[in-house]
Amino acid sequence: GASASGASAADEAAVLRKVKQLRSSLGGGSGPKLTLEQAGVSGVCREVRAMGTREVRDEIERICLCAVSSIMRGDGFAYSMPSRAASNVLYVPQLDRVVLKDKILERLFASASSARKTAITTRVMQLVLELCAKKIHVTKRDLFYTDVKLFRQQTESDDVLDDVACMVGCTRSSLSVVAAEKGIVVGKIIFEDDGDTIDCTKMGVGGKAIPPSIDRVTGVRGEAQFILLIEKDAAFMRLAEDRFYNSYPCVIISGKGQPDVATRLFLNKVRSELNIPILGLFDADPYGLKILSVYMKGSKNMSYDSINLTTPDIKWLGIRPTDLDKYQIPQQCRLEMSDHDLRTGKELLAEEFIKANASWHKELELMVQSKVKAEIQALSSFGFQYLSKVYLPRKLAEGDWI
Repeated sequence: GASASGASAADEAAVLRKVKQLRSSLGGGSGPKLTLEQAGVSGVCREVRAMGTREVRDEIERICLCAVSSIMRGDGFAYSMPSRAASNVLYVPQLDRVVLKDKILERLFASASSARKTAITTRVMQLVLELCAKKIHVTKRDLFYTDVKLFRQQTESDDVLDDVACMVGCTRSSLSVVAAEKGIVVGKIIFEDDGDTIDCTKMGVGGKAIPPSIDRVTGVRGEAQFILLIEKDAAFMRLAEDRFYNSYPCVIISGKGQPDVATRLFLNKVRSELNIPILGLFDADPYGLKILSVYMKGSKNMSYDSINLTTPDIKWLGIRPTDLDKYQIPQQCRLEMSDHDLRTGKELLAEEFIKANASWHKELELMVQSKVKAEIQALSSFGFQYLSKVYLPRKLAEGDWI
């Protein structure tokens, strides 16, 4: 028995050799990210920053006083804010993230097309003021239910919340409104959540829900060698149940598809606190790569806060289009790409943030040419534990990431 466990320990060390090399190449820390000012980028909107409740209140009161004095002068009122349209987004290569350009929108109360939106903006600011005064957090859903008749749909109050963050110049979390818990984490990591110690090796198969408010997370520590970032929760559950992190010390994180703000902030925090590499496990389809680029380079919708939300230098471990032949994925597990998939793939090929990474571009080109995609679950055709027992150890041992 002892020799068997000794052999497996040696195997594990061999598997992790390349990962450790990657880790030491990270240097002494990820350091603070370059800001737009430092990079000397012009024609862009200022990036937002985290603010305390006092500062948020002062800024909202200033905006409202301007509106009141405008009404008193007989000019009606309007709010001006950065446009968050996709056409107003810019990819900055030296920062490797997407940011907002400097186009400004005027939201007029006197105009029929924007009167309702202006009313919603005013109402959201009023609610945020109330939260700041009481020093409490609510979810976006709670916010919506405070005035369903005015907001009509949650997408409308959510959208305006981002606008208000842009107007104030703070992160969305600074407005005391958080999204419901979505992301999950498991593995060799311990942190304090609002004073409670959370050990993520004792979180069962489901993992620990990533706290919606990142300020609650402190004292991040653990002996993980790398972070495994997983697109979907099915693969997450498989690895958690196989206790993959016991064989190969790592932190396993999943945003369950398109990641929410909390998951992206948490990933960034763990990466900078532990200073370990991140390896991404995503589907070999255009959406997998799209989601990976949201983690790394930011989403267009939240581009006003990409400095806090992006985590640079995530390695794409799999499943890549080149893996399909290399690992002999059977034909019945490869899916034909739909027209919509191909369109998304071609649009991605034209994006600057994909062109910036030649090896990503090559994989995506192969995908679009072959018109074939595959999900992480395709590996289950070799047996349910193939992912944790064969595929990942081989990938790690070969250092097969881009």
